Amino acid sequence: MSPLMFYKCLADDTRLKILMLLVGRPELCVCDFIDALALSQPKISRHLADLRKCDLVAGERQGKWVYYRLHPNLPAWEKQILTTTVEHHPVYLQEAESNLAADAQARCVTRENP
Repeated sequence: MSPLMFYKCLADDTRLKILMLLVGRPELCVCDFIDALALSQPKISRHLADLRKCDLVAGERQGKWVYYRLHPNLPAWEKQILTTTVEHHPVYLQEAESNLAADAQARCVTRENP
């Protein structure tokens, strides 16, 4: 992906926050993003679809939920940009991180065994 396409994929508050939430985490469920960002499931799903098209995230269905992670083939320079952004702008994710921590017990059912 070209740098221009990469930055276009990041050029939305919701998409950027989704990616930043995934930095340093193995995966998050759609319901995690709903809680963290206080947005509807259709809106979260639309942004996740955009991020899949950009090859920035990969999803895996487990039961009725889809779990997302940063794409395993994400180039190092792209991952470094995301990591640096998280490190230097913690306030940007503060509310989302608080929501994620607060709703940890009430979140979607634990991943089902295959």
